[in-house]
Amino acid sequence: MSASQPATEVAVLVSLNFGEPDYAESREELRLLAESAGVKVCAMVEGRRYRPDPSLFAGSGKVDEVAAIAEQFEASVVIFNHDLSPAQMRNLTARMNIRVIDRTMLILDIFALRANSHEGKVQVELAQLKYLSTRLVGLNQDMGQQKFAVGARGPGETQLELDRRKLARRVELLNDRLKQLKKQRALQRRARQRNAVLSVSIVGYTNAGKSTMFNRLTQAGVYAANQLFATLDTTSRRIWLPGQASVEDGRVVGSQVVVSDTVGFIRHLPHGLVAAFRGTLEETAQADLLLHVVDINSPDRDIQIAEVNKVLAEIDADQIPQVLVFNKIDLVGLPASVERDECGRICRVFVSSVTGDGMDGLRQALVEANEQRQVAQPRQVEEATQQDGMTWD
Repeated sequence: MSASQPATEVAVLVSLNFGEPDYAESREELRLLAESAGVKVCAMVEGRRYRPDPSLFAGSGKVDEVAAIAEQFEASVVIFNHDLSPAQMRNLTARMNIRVIDRTMLILDIFALRANSHEGKVQVELAQLKYLSTRLVGLNQDMGQQKFAVGARGPGETQLELDRRKLARRVELLNDRLKQLKKQRALQRRARQRNAVLSVSIVGYTNAGKSTMFNRLTQAGVYAANQLFATLDTTSRRIWLPGQASVEDGRVVGSQVVVSDTVGFIRHLPHGLVAAFRGTLEETAQADLLLHVVDINSPDRDIQIAEVNKVLAEIDADQIPQVLVFNKIDLVGLPASVERDECGRICRVFVSSVTGDGMDGLRQALVEANEQRQVAQPRQVEEATQQDGMTWD
């Protein structure tokens, strides 16, 4: 390893069972989150409790057990699979003499690691500052030097050492930037609406295969990986639907669709993160159709569907028509197929984004949705022959 490369952090994970029905899935999700943040997991400490301890969240005996394991493996961080209060985080850090972060802080760190666009970085920094503003006291004083430490990416301790008045001004500045970016997106949406272009957003639980499907549909080549939150920045592409475009008064109508790849959802998604990304998620809320991608190979896919729908309701996108796209059929040996509802509309599509099986059925769903939209909202296009593959950032 070169001197410029940070050493991999070693972490002890802590997951307590309070009787939740999805405890096992949430525990394994924590492991995936840690690995997505570039952390080496040396141990997972578990336990059962009826309720969190007000001071340490876990019992004192369990905390001592975690501290001993962390010392044994020379871990540099302890990650709780729960949201900790500022007091609990300070008490745990003091008792175990090791950096402690919670699930929300871990997710924010992954977002800081993955954000590439200017807007994505602004949104992540805003969410981090709001979250960490209540945790200024008691954080490790040397955190500013831990540039690559999990939980310390993004604004970092150097930014957080500013007094609260400066911090508030920084938050206000970031909010103003997001408002300007929101106006730009609104102009782009109005242009697409004038051009009678069907707007489709790909949504789904993180790691369901949304970006791979987006690439298969659009040949966009966006980053896709088998990890949580591989995509943060919304990317849109214009594609042509199968069939000939109709012409009215010399103008092209229909036959196109704008497909947007969006950030994945997850259970217990931090509320502040949803709020910071509300502008980007408005692209979903303004869509004509949602392709809700589901990992059919996941044993808790029904819970994941419910979690996605919960976030969609939070951003007022729960009334938008959905097509459930069950992805990764190649892993379970199912054939490609489509299912229709009582009105004859395609409501479910079974595909493999990796092999391409079932993509014709998915495109047919888009064709039919576009035809239904033209009947319900007839529009004419002013400039519908823009270059295929246009991107709106």
